[in-house]
Amino acid sequence: MADPAGVRPPLMSLSRRRFMAAIAGSVLAAPLAAGAQHAGKMWRVGFLGYEAPTSAASAIGTFREGLQGLGYAEGTNFVIESRWGGEDYGRLPGLAAELVKQKVDVIVTYGTPGCQAAKQATTTIPIVMAAAGDPVRSGLVASLARPGGNITGLSIQSLELSIKRIALLKEVVPTASRVAYLQVPGTQPADVAESLRRDQDAAAKEMGIHVERLAVRSPDDYERAFSTMTKRGVQALAVANVAPLGAHAAQISALAVQHRLPSVAGTRSFAEAGGLLTYGPNLPDLYRRAAIYVAKILKGAKPGDLPVEQPTKFELVINLKTAKALGLTIPQSLLARADEVIQ
Repeated sequence: MADPAGVRPPLMSLSRRRFMAAIAGSVLAAPLAAGAQHAGKMWRVGFLGYEAPTSAASAIGTFREGLQGLGYAEGTNFVIESRWGGEDYGRLPGLAAELVKQKVDVIVTYGTPGCQAAKQATTTIPIVMAAAGDPVRSGLVASLARPGGNITGLSIQSLELSIKRIALLKEVVPTASRVAYLQVPGTQPADVAESLRRDQDAAAKEMGIHVERLAVRSPDDYERAFSTMTKRGVQALAVANVAPLGAHAAQISALAVQHRLPSVAGTRSFAEAGGLLTYGPNLPDLYRRAAIYVAKILKGAKPGDLPVEQPTKFELVINLKTAKALGLTIPQSLLARADEVIQ
């Protein structure tokens, strides 16, 4: 597991890390075989996605494999009812309501908007977050240890990881003092977004960095945003780890290289598409763990009693080809920590 040396995860004490590791072990320990229970029952699993199904094929495929590995057989004792937003957050509430009308037994979703849409649609059907940025701050759950209500799942530590990514840029470009942060409005409630902004700015300031935020609503805004970065004299780019930007990793990575900006993002697709660095959770692992939550709920566990888990696997991917194109030398200490180096 890669972890930038010398970067302490903000807001995450050693005791809290030990606590989260302990409850993660209790949540995921020894899953029971499913086939022997509820003979003849056909479970209906709802899956609420932001993008088009082709874009999320890998994610839902991993989730499906996770259930099958726990003893469930698709078409025999479970079916997946999928609803896709087509890269439009505005469609999620209506799609969540459709899943409720279908009387699914559990809803799996990811990202704060998807989780909020599911929560608004039902207070009784269990909801499993495959990945939510900050579920406590967003009001999705009461606490990580005892979420309460009908929601549980996984949090991806959006604040802590966004700060780590900025620290990685500082390692690569020690002289950087202005870093652009590309984000999408509406991915968090306004008060939550403001709270996260303050905490991120405070951490960046300690590194000697001023964060320039640029909001984009669609790919039509990308060129304008990068032109603004140039005008403001930013020296590097951090990309928010949200689905609308992840869906266009290739375009954003190409623009970053074109504007000669070292970039960092949260999913490996950015590095594979030409971005300089990516650091974040192992997404397939998150969806496998979501399947474990679903299996426990189908066996009778109450979601409010299942602690929300945080990622245990992180990936640092470095694109050396991009580094050479930008005239950068990646520190050997950083290369040694990488999970993958793209030549």
